[in-house]
Amino acid sequence: MLSPADREIRLGIWKIHILHHAEAREVWGTWLLEELAEHGHALSPGTLYPALGRMERNGWLRRAGSAPHARARQTFRITPAGKRLLKELRREVTELYEEVVLYAENEPKGGRP
Repeated sequence: MLSPADREIRLGIWKIHILHHAEAREVWGTWLLEELAEHGHALSPGTLYPALGRMERNGWLRRAGSAPHARARQTFRITPAGKRLLKELRREVTELYEEVVLYAENEPKGGRP
């Protein structure tokens, strides 16, 4: 089980991953749980579904159609606002990766001065 601090950080990573896939295709809860698990992220439905709801309320995702009942598969696609956000996040993640990962791999032993 993740600590609250660890979960808070990872939630942002999970949301970026969701936006990435929702840009390419319709996504739904069960598929997202399996996709994220393939990358080592073991989310519960109790974590994923509220996150999807918040992403929809923030205008980053929209439901594709209406479900005939509460338990029916509800699919999501990225919105124009979600695409703009994802574009910016990709730039920021690339910059962060370069600084945190690539720089760390190439810095001299003993770290930064």
